[in-house]
Amino acid sequence: MVAGHLRERDGHYHIVLNYVDENGKRHTPSKTTGLPIKGNKKRANELLQRAIFEKEEELRLQSLAKSTAAKDTYETMTFTSFLSDWLTMMKGSVEITTFSAYQMAIKKKIIPYFDEHYPGLLLQKVTPKHIQDYYTYEMEVNHLSTNTVIHRHANIRKALQYAFRIGAIDSNPADKIERPKKGVFQAGFYTQQELDRLFEAVKGDVLELGVILAAFYGLRRSEAVGLRWSAIDFESKRFMINHIVTQTMVDGQTKLICKDRPKTKSSCRMLPIIPQFEEFLLTLREKQKLNRKLCGNCYCQDYLDYVYVNDMGELVKPGYLTQAFPTFLKKHGLRPIRFHDLRHSNASMLHANGVAMKEIQQWLGHSDIGTTSNIYTHLDHDSNISSALAISSHFPT
Repeated sequence: MVAGHLRERDGHYHIVLNYVDENGKRHTPSKTTGLPIKGNKKRANELLQRAIFEKEEELRLQSLAKSTAAKDTYETMTFTSFLSDWLTMMKGSVEITTFSAYQMAIKKKIIPYFDEHYPGLLLQKVTPKHIQDYYTYEMEVNHLSTNTVIHRHANIRKALQYAFRIGAIDSNPADKIERPKKGVFQAGFYTQQELDRLFEAVKGDVLELGVILAAFYGLRRSEAVGLRWSAIDFESKRFMINHIVTQTMVDGQTKLICKDRPKTKSSCRMLPIIPQFEEFLLTLREKQKLNRKLCGNCYCQDYLDYVYVNDMGELVKPGYLTQAFPTFLKKHGLRPIRFHDLRHSNASMLHANGVAMKEIQQWLGHSDIGTTSNIYTHLDHDSNISSALAISSHFPT
């Protein structure tokens, strides 16, 4: 769309246009009408409207020519080849963790499906039914959750939207399907008694710090591994959650991503150090100092500021927590839950001790209280039960 207005300069009307070209660059060219200001406003407006029309027609023809060229270029390209090319293009334009998720879904799941079920399917021949059939297959055959399929839909739609934008296809077929409805997430959690058993069983294990940070402080896995000594203030008895460590797979290789940006702005928060945890941290710090002295040059120097390291100073990987935790639970006869469910257990423990939902939101680092409420619906239900019992004596009999 082209916009424009008249500008008075040097006693004459000038036409100023405003538009964005096909590459997203904004232009504001101007030119004189040659008409004196006095008595020529109507004529100048007519020239302005003509200039707008001519520029719009010029841009339309440029877009048509580019679209025709793009269609010719992509005329023989298969859908899966296009997805591979799009994935390569995205590598340098998104964060590595986002690219890893794209790569895992597209290369490992989406491309293999279409190569098997629709071999040689051309990009320009992809229909909504092809995509809808893929979603149905994933849910009915591979039993994927609707939430996972929605993520796959986002990948496919984003790639096809790029194809549409460059004129390789006339429209985005992913926009014409019925997207699965998002499922309601039910958080798993341990009771207070189960947490007490876990805390006792994990003493002295490599998992101990992770379990404490997740189950007692509600930290995410990336936040627990990312905790640094420099973020701990023993004088004011508090520590800052301002650094995360994530683990991702790119081109078949595992990469650690360490960064000073938590999941959201709200994730950056300050938590108190209770006496028991302070004693634990001080003991751990002395142990690490002793290990550095005993190991000498063999001690890893890369993670000296990180709290969660092993006896050789190597960072405990996020993946280790996820993989080792279920094995630990089975070994000690504890009910199986995910490591992330310890965070949910923390929310339940806070609520059981009278902490309000708004305070739980801040403690966990949720940006929106709606997120807290949606995940921990059982907490609201418990509140409703308490409210009902409080007025039960007034029930008519």
